[in-house]
Amino acid sequence: MNKKLLKFTIYDKYIFNQLLITTFVAILLFTIVWIAPEILLNTIKHTISGLYTPKEAVLVLILELPKILGKALPVGLLLGTLFTFDKLSKDSELTIFRAIGLSFNRIIVPVIALSLIGTVLCFITYDKLIPIAEQTSNNMSTYKPNIQYIYTKKDKNNVPQQSIIVSSYHNGDLEKVIVLDFSEQLYQDVHGLSNIYIAKTGKTFPNYWELKDVTKYKVSLDGIYTDISKLKSMKILDGEDANDAEILITNSVKRDREFTNGELRRYLQLLKREDLDEDYRFMLNKYFQRFFHPFVCILLAVMGSLLGFSKPREQRLIGFTIAIGCIFIYYITLPFFDLLAEKGVLHPLLTAGIPPIAFLFAILGFYKSKDL
Repeated sequence: MNKKLLKFTIYDKYIFNQLLITTFVAILLFTIVWIAPEILLNTIKHTISGLYTPKEAVLVLILELPKILGKALPVGLLLGTLFTFDKLSKDSELTIFRAIGLSFNRIIVPVIALSLIGTVLCFITYDKLIPIAEQTSNNMSTYKPNIQYIYTKKDKNNVPQQSIIVSSYHNGDLEKVIVLDFSEQLYQDVHGLSNIYIAKTGKTFPNYWELKDVTKYKVSLDGIYTDISKLKSMKILDGEDANDAEILITNSVKRDREFTNGELRRYLQLLKREDLDEDYRFMLNKYFQRFFHPFVCILLAVMGSLLGFSKPREQRLIGFTIAIGCIFIYYITLPFFDLLAEKGVLHPLLTAGIPPIAFLFAILGFYKSKDL
């Protein structure tokens, strides 16, 4: 690698300082625009109604910042570099830099340096800051979701042994639980039932679940109830099955942004082991996005440099329009790629990688079209 590209000069410091200021302003404006219409208005309403104290209202707004920052960093770098290079072009400063022998690749060294900082910040934001903010926000909320879930216990041959239907779960407490014991009898590739248990309440423990006030229905091979009895309590699941079932229940209502990278990786292993294919593909796509999205910071910064790098009298409206269009298309298509991954149309690695690859091809196209 050329050592001249790595050595910071007075020109680099000048451009870096300009980039830092414009990028910070762009991030700040994006944050204000994002938070002002709905989040701020709802927070004010809740404060006036007494749902939040002024201190809690400020905390709610602070907890929204990491989620906004994750989106604002790539956008800020794109607009910041575009504004900076547009100004340098308009003031003929880029012409002077070229006249003294600086190539385009050399001029954008401070852009790469700043975008690398943005990439690291973006990665940390999604891995640490957003999950912490989500957890704190959930702890503050008075709303607790009523979790419903169906867990199927299988043997080593992937044959279902027992299905547990939970109508209500909260912090280890179970309500209205139905347990289906499968028999070895097959009816058109569907296993029959040997027992049905209906429990009013229950409790999860680290290595087992306990149900109380249970009604047991004995089922014959013909599917007819042969006996009905009452049980004060009964234990179901044990060891790893009990732990896995509770993890699946609690995580079923979580959004991907509530997981750190380590937590999401462990959850993916469990989803794969339980053959929950759609959830696995969706979360795997989100996991890959954790790594591709920060890389977009570098790509958008370079793209902003190319769009702003123009001759003094060239029309600049096109560059700004393209930049806004790229941001809009990128964020509006993410749910579409999430769906493609979830349904198995494309591999999650592709659905997470296509947007940054598209930006890379766009950069190559802009680079060739510019007289650099």
